[in-house]
Amino acid sequence: MSKLFAGFSWCLVLIYPFIVFFGLRVLPLTYIGLFFVALAGLRLLLLRSQAKKNVLPILLSLVLLLVAAHALLSNDSSGLRFYPVAVNAVLLFVFATSLRSETSFIERLARISEPDLHPEAIEYTRKVTIAWCLFFVVNGVIALYTALFASFDTWALYNGAIAYGLIGLLFGVEWIIRRGVKKGH
Repeated sequence: MSKLFAGFSWCLVLIYPFIVFFGLRVLPLTYIGLFFVALAGLRLLLLRSQAKKNVLPILLSLVLLLVAAHALLSNDSSGLRFYPVAVNAVLLFVFATSLRSETSFIERLARISEPDLHPEAIEYTRKVTIAWCLFFVVNGVIALYTALFASFDTWALYNGAIAYGLIGLLFGVEWIIRRGVKKGH
């Protein structure tokens, strides 16, 4: 996948709640649904060569394709609210299943910049993977609540801003803790 399209498509996926929120105010559901079907389809076509290396972008693109196709086929925009729920479920699945293998998801990421991790660092990455799993459970439940019971405005605010703020907060707290752990070893 070209780096330019990859970056652009990730940005579009990240602002998904705002595209849905503002898009449905000015465009028919058909256009919004077709836009996301096309985006997901194009991402899947361009990602197919990476299928064995990195399954996460493919899973997330499939989820987007299914949510958008459902909205189109049912002619019901409320289904679009469930994409953040599904994303949290996919991320939880990927992170949690990595805990059953020797190398946790966070350890794999850590080894990109530090191939030789100490045993303490490996244990730390497992704990961070567990922390992310807990985050995905809580965030997914809140996303589900906003999809089912909250106003469209509240849904867009939580899933398009507050959830990202919480992700940033978790990254920041983990970075501070990691610096302390590194100093201690």
